[in-house]
Amino acid sequence: MKDIDGNKYDAVKIGDQIWMASNLRTTHYADGTSIPLGTAYSYETPYRYAPGLGQTNEENMANVPVYGYLYNWAAMMHGASSSAANPSGIQGVCPNGWHVPSEAEWMQMITYVGKYVCKGDSTYIAKALATQTGWENWGERDPDIYSCAVGYKQYSNNATSFSAPPSGSYSNYYGGYHGFGAFADFWSSTEDYDYEAWQCELAFYGPFVDRGNNLKDCGFSVRCIKD
Repeated sequence: MKDIDGNKYDAVKIGDQIWMASNLRTTHYADGTSIPLGTAYSYETPYRYAPGLGQTNEENMANVPVYGYLYNWAAMMHGASSSAANPSGIQGVCPNGWHVPSEAEWMQMITYVGKYVCKGDSTYIAKALATQTGWENWGERDPDIYSCAVGYKQYSNNATSFSAPPSGSYSNYYGGYHGFGAFADFWSSTEDYDYEAWQCELAFYGPFVDRGNNLKDCGFSVRCIKD
């Protein structure tokens, strides 16, 4: 499918869901409204950020075609309220015919991907979702314990073709860009408290898809799911 900017995306069927197979990188909503580049944190003003090791959008812009943009929660939701429904019913920043996933939709996908077990554990699924390149290398450290980590033998990643790259985040807690090459963080449409929403994370050193909440002013990756 294509977004309003003309960017093309592959899609992948995982269970009964169809997901984008790369991170969103649009600079406009489907109604044509521009999403401004952010140089600050905000709970209310929609912002996008270019991910990378630098601390400015200009330094990191070359990464966008592969890693997508990072969006704060306001940018992703485009004025919509929280949704915990499955499907979420929130188009938000997504192209027409697609929507931002709720926590319940993420959990449906994670449960299905449990069939891609590592070392017999159905929660060790991060490798099945992560890209085969770009992650920090876990190396040979404790392979018996951590051989299911995303950064260990990356060529064995991505059994699902979901292709999650380590785009990192933009976070006030870390004072800017953080975790490029080490973490993949994805928003959901489901808030936890007024200033927090649920998200999912993959880490180079771990086998899990970690579920947690984070401040809405953070910039995270966005994946859309077909209506």
